[in-house]
This record gives sequence, structure tokens and C-alpha cells, in this order.
Amino acid sequence: MGAADAVPGVSGGTIALVTGIYERLIVAITAVSPARIYAVLTGILPDRRADAIEALRAVDAGFLVVLGAGIATAIVTITRVVHIGIQTVPVVTFGFFFGLIAASAWVLFSEVAVDTPARVGAAIAGFVFAFVVSGRAAATLGTGLPVTVVAGAIAVSAMILPGVSGSLLLIILGQYEYMTGTLSSFVDALLALVTGGPIAPLREHGAVVVAFLLGAVVGLFTVAHAVRWALARARAATLAFLVALIVGALRAPVARAGTHLAELGRTWTPTAVAAFSAAAVVGALLVVLLDRYTGIAEIDGETQPD
Repeated sequence: MGAADAVPGVSGGTIALVTGIYERLIVAITAVSPARIYAVLTGILPDRRADAIEALRAVDAGFLVVLGAGIATAIVTITRVVHIGIQTVPVVTFGFFFGLIAASAWVLFSEVAVDTPARVGAAIAGFVFAFVVSGRAAATLGTGLPVTVVAGAIAVSAMILPGVSGSLLLIILGQYEYMTGTLSSFVDALLALVTGGPIAPLREHGAVVVAFLLGAVVGLFTVAHAVRWALARARAATLAFLVALIVGALRAPVARAGTHLAELGRTWTPTAVAAFSAAAVVGALLVVLLDRYTGIAEIDGETQPD
């Protein structure tokens, strides 16, 4: 799940569905509440231990801890590789992302019926929102700590969004490159500190990582529940919005590749277009193969036949 969520296009939820833990994950996440967190934190008191144990069982704590450790390990590893790719071969990397996103949208569109005015309206709104925001968000929002908190809150909602990865939402918000670079720098600073390095870089990058995690916790109680409410009240229209959101997000990798080319003093040449297209084909094939291999698409949080 961590490897899938570290790159845009493939949802970690899809992997959870394939491995049969999706429903357990959703139940565990939505069972987390301020009251249960308080019960766990006060479990150090002798007369509160029973309540703490009950709260831990209610949120399936052992499952979440083990799963979280695996996700965190994969994210730290994959984002480092992605960050190196963005810095060294941006056109190929963003072309690969484009293919992942495009194929994911194609697979999910085959499972969503956009056949009513409400669904058409929702699809148009999702496309326009993603297309406009993904082209301007990076320059408009910046990279301040408040923005990082908001990005974390929105990204964590991807755990219950059908077919949408947290990294795709970060790309739409223009925060993906910043967060992958910051996470890599934070790990480097942590390793350097262990070997006697300075603590200043750890504080600088650690503040951003903590802000993102804080946003993720806030998102568990706000954005994630709001999305679940929308799926319960207007499931078909919400799914149409989400799938169209993925399509609109296709602007982001093209725009980011163009930005990196401009920073290098280059433009879109036939060679650059060919490299971008070839990488996109590879990314698309991976998604199609995943869909064919599993025989399912992640729609509605249920297993759907192709």
C-alpha cells in the first residue's frame, strides 16, 4: 500500500482490496475517535488501563501499527527513488506518472455510469477543479507549514477514496515534489545526526514532516469522514466527481515536466515528447496489467468484476 500511495495513479486502497484487508482498514480508521485516543493516552493510570485496552481493541491497534510500519517503510524508500527521478530525468518520471494516472482513470471510468444530470454535473466539476488547481496550486499555495497541514489532511482522505492515491492529491495541490524532497532530506538529516551530524537540518525538515502528520491526523476526523458521508449520501455522483478529478489531474505531470524543462533552459522537443510518451505507455501498461491480474476495480469499496 505504501509503494502504491507513493506514486500517483495507483491507489493504496486498491492494494488493500486485492489483499483482502480493505474492509478491515476502513472499519479501523473510522473507529478512531478523540475519546478513544484520550482513553489510550490515559492508559498509563492504573484505573484507566481497562478503558485503554478496550479502545485499542476497538480501533484494531495491532493491525494498524503493523500496516502503518509497512506503509511508512515503503513510502520512505519509494519517495527517495521518485525524488531522484524528478531531479535527474523529470520528463521520463512525469511521463510515467501521466501513464499511471491516465490508465487508472480509464479503468475506473469503465465502472462508473455518468448517465444523469447530477452525475454529469459532478463529473464536470471534478474535472474543472483538478484541471485548474493542478496548473496553479504550486505557485499560489506555496510551501508554508499551514499549507502542509492542509495537504496532509487532504492526502489522508485517499485511504477511503475509491481509486485515488494520496500522492495524486498532492500533485493536484502542487505539494508532491516538495514533500518527497523534504521527506528524503529528513531521513538524510536523521541518519547524519546518528553519526554525529548537526541537528539544525533535522529540525528544519522535521517541522514539515510533523506538520504533514498533524494534518493527516486532523484529516482522519474531518476530511475522511466527510468523504465517507458524501459516498453514503450521493455515491454515484461522488464517484463520478472522483474519476473526473483523476482525468483533470492529467494536466499536472505535463505542466511539471514543462516547468523542469524550462528550468534547464530547454523546451518540448520531439525527443522529449517521445521520452514522455514512452514512459507514459510503461506506466499505463503497469496499471492495466494490475487490473487484469487482479480482475477487479476499486469502486464503492467492493470487489467489482471487470
